[in-house]
Amino acid sequence: MRMLREGDTLVVYRLDRLGRSLRELVTIMEHHEKHDIGFHSLTESIDTTSAGGRFIFNIFGAVAQFERELISERTKAGLKAARARGRKGGRKPKLTEKQAKDAIKLLEANPEMIHEQVARLHGVSRVTLYPAWDWHGLGRPTYPGQAIHPKALPKPDGT
Repeated sequence: MRMLREGDTLVVYRLDRLGRSLRELVTIMEHHEKHDIGFHSLTESIDTTSAGGRFIFNIFGAVAQFERELISERTKAGLKAARARGRKGGRKPKLTEKQAKDAIKLLEANPEMIHEQVARLHGVSRVTLYPAWDWHGLGRPTYPGQAIHPKALPKPDGT
């Protein structure tokens, strides 16, 4: 659109390809009118180089925005209804609740073990443990060395 010059006509396949909201479409069209740039939508057969085309453009723009808002409202209502039925969105955790509990017990019983080792025993990465614990509502394990990452431990020379 930066390359458009006075007298050019912008051609789009559909009206909703030009902007996401009626306000954005109107702003773009006002800019084009100010710079004498025409607009033509192939699907809706809108040509804003005439008064009738500008009128139709405004009607189609309002209908397109109305349709997007309806879709958004339906999606939100569907998600709310699913949550009310106890459904959670997103991907299922790789660990079952039993596996996640076992991992916590293993860490609490063996403070010398690190998350990477426990994760490897369960066939997942360390990063997979945290969301699994959260997803099952188990919380994070508590054990003496929990806050110390292996790389943060002092070196044998004391540094």
